[in-house]
Amino acid sequence: MAEAHSAVAFSFSITHEGWDVNFDREVLHLVWQSGIRSWKKRFFRFKNNIKTGVYPASLHSLWLTAALVTAIHFVGYKVPFDLVGKVAPYLPGSSITAHLAGSFLVAVLLWLFVIYSIRYTLKLLLMYKGWMYEARGKGSSISSITKFWLAAVKLLSGWSTPMLYSFQGSLPRLPLPSVEDTIQRYLRSVRPLLDDENYARMERHANEFKDGIGVKLQRYLLLKSWWSTNYVSDWWEEYVYLRGRSPLMVNSNFYGIDALLMHPSKIQASRAATIIHSCLQYRRLIERQELEPILVQGLVPLCSWQYERIFNTTRIPGIETDKLVHVQDSKHIVVYHKGRYYKVLIYYKNRILQPCEIERQMQEILDDTSTPCAGEEKLAALTAGERTTWARTRADHFSKGVNRFSLDTVEKAAFVVTLDSIPYEFDPAHPEKLDNYGRILLHGKGHDRWFDKSFTLCIGSNGRIGFNAEHSWADAAVMSHLWEFVISEETMNIEYGEDGRTIGTPEFCPAPVRLQWDMSPKCLEAIENSYLVAEKLLNDVELRIYMHNAYGKGFMKLCRVSPDAYIQMALQLAYYRDAGKFSLTYEASMTRLFREGRTETVRPCTIESAAWVKSMEDKSATVEQRYKLLAAATARHQLGYQDAMCGKGIDRHLFCLYVVSKYLEVDSPFLKEVLSEPWRLSTSQTPHGQTSRLDLKKYPNCISAGGGFGPVADDGYGVSYIIAGEDFLFFHISSKISSPETNSARFAVAIETALSDMKNLFTEYKKLQQHKNGSA
Repeated sequence: MAEAHSAVAFSFSITHEGWDVNFDREVLHLVWQSGIRSWKKRFFRFKNNIKTGVYPASLHSLWLTAALVTAIHFVGYKVPFDLVGKVAPYLPGSSITAHLAGSFLVAVLLWLFVIYSIRYTLKLLLMYKGWMYEARGKGSSISSITKFWLAAVKLLSGWSTPMLYSFQGSLPRLPLPSVEDTIQRYLRSVRPLLDDENYARMERHANEFKDGIGVKLQRYLLLKSWWSTNYVSDWWEEYVYLRGRSPLMVNSNFYGIDALLMHPSKIQASRAATIIHSCLQYRRLIERQELEPILVQGLVPLCSWQYERIFNTTRIPGIETDKLVHVQDSKHIVVYHKGRYYKVLIYYKNRILQPCEIERQMQEILDDTSTPCAGEEKLAALTAGERTTWARTRADHFSKGVNRFSLDTVEKAAFVVTLDSIPYEFDPAHPEKLDNYGRILLHGKGHDRWFDKSFTLCIGSNGRIGFNAEHSWADAAVMSHLWEFVISEETMNIEYGEDGRTIGTPEFCPAPVRLQWDMSPKCLEAIENSYLVAEKLLNDVELRIYMHNAYGKGFMKLCRVSPDAYIQMALQLAYYRDAGKFSLTYEASMTRLFREGRTETVRPCTIESAAWVKSMEDKSATVEQRYKLLAAATARHQLGYQDAMCGKGIDRHLFCLYVVSKYLEVDSPFLKEVLSEPWRLSTSQTPHGQTSRLDLKKYPNCISAGGGFGPVADDGYGVSYIIAGEDFLFFHISSKISSPETNSARFAVAIETALSDMKNLFTEYKKLQQHKNGSA
């Protein structure tokens, strides 16, 4: 194993015979190649930015326009308003040269006018959200307005193949709802949670806010919505994420799991090499903007802003607030194995290393028998503990010398890889193995994940994979897109030999370099204290991953119910049975139909869902009554989800009003109470099908089991779920062992029972309808 060493490109000395110059041609060549690669990336980034800036047109249309204007002018026809004739006298050169230059200048101006007119027209069209509320699928009809809108959007956006950021300039801003509308939606959402007396009190506070200080706060927020690209996202990132002082591990970071139904290689180094290579391929697609943007219904674009920070990004701790640092390029990754950190180069002659070359690097690390430096093994516990403690330790012990160099290497890496010494196991007959798999990815040992990094790629000793991702830089859907690409790339384009090794002959294999550390006793004490905080936190987590294979999306679609609404109703029924009451429920929705949109909250616990849940517990309720109440509940949930996606949510608006009130130093009892309400049931659906390159009918096993997160409330549940194809559902249920009110295993059983009861309800209702039709 190569240890850290100094490479000197050139040196000189003065002797009695004159100057003595020595230089290393190989090192100078590497420096030269690195510079060439950087300039190439700058050039292509500049070129892509121009292409993106003029979309939906192409640069070829500019030259065509210039040729047409020039030809029309010299034939004798006047370009509109005789612009060429008016411009030519003011240009230098002969008459012909001036007219040629004038023709080109006018062509450019006309071309830009037309292009930006199209872009702003497209932006106006994308403000229309009526299509979201219209029924889709077989037998449904859409309005004439939506038909016209669809044709217009397709006409204006279908000229050329879009790049990743092509639609950014055409996306509308997130609209600011009125205070009155938000208050009405809020009061309706809390009605099933409050008795008459508390609801009357809350209604009084809400009306006082609406007619009082809310008017002033809304004015300031309106000004921000005009001035900024998105009135929510920057404050959400700063105040919800970066200013949080509690540990990232469990509280903020989330994880993702392998495709459990496939296991292409059981050799750790081989699988690690393949996945690392796929991640780097994905990074290159982002850098070149060749990754296709996500289009809802194949037409409406989602914001791609969050993709910029997937790689080369680290959250840096601060005393009061953290900051996200993103470097434009990184030529290495950092690998952690058995308490040691390694810098691994990933480029050779301006190309990404091949999987067979990366595999050899991984194998060198696995075969290394050296011991960790003092404090090195648990170093990452600093990123798992309290943020202020980490910030002070970083300033005191990692601001100079070898520690600063090594920390800089970690933080500027494309991403971090952990080669674990334990297997990640899945066995349907032993569900506890999958639970442990999730715990390994969520928190590991508390010191073997760099929780500050945008993501840490985790590889088990048996070749199974997963990741742990930091949350502030982007939402789970973006990381899910990367994961979907990685798994599909491995399935479709990567081959392993019969021995499970990668295929190919290595051409260049730069040796991994051990990072060096020099920890003082005080630094070691800080690391140990952070580890104790992390250990206490991870030992209090109960995680249950439940695989539901009785039925899946296929049955839900036969019931003509939105799968998400179906599952949310099951969660409401399960929670009521588990806790004996209703609770404020959080479901994450996205607002990426707008520029720089992130998330909005859907509140699944509604008046309608509460009525249906009570009917399921009422033995006197008939099947028909229960079915009608469920239909009303799912319809209301679907409407709430659509409102959230269209900028008509509740919680982000109230959050921003609260931030304004803090800036103005005014107190609002209403906002204070709303923002302090605990989310005892926090839920999120992991999306899939974000890339069109994978056909799940052809590769049915190529789907991830999703991922999860820690509980948001001390006495609540965190539930992440994924609709895995037509026949599988995965639920990742987390809670705290110290809470007597919660139990993840018990809640998993409640979900299973709720899903079974819902299927029985639909089946019985169908039989009832068939009987009625037969009798008629």
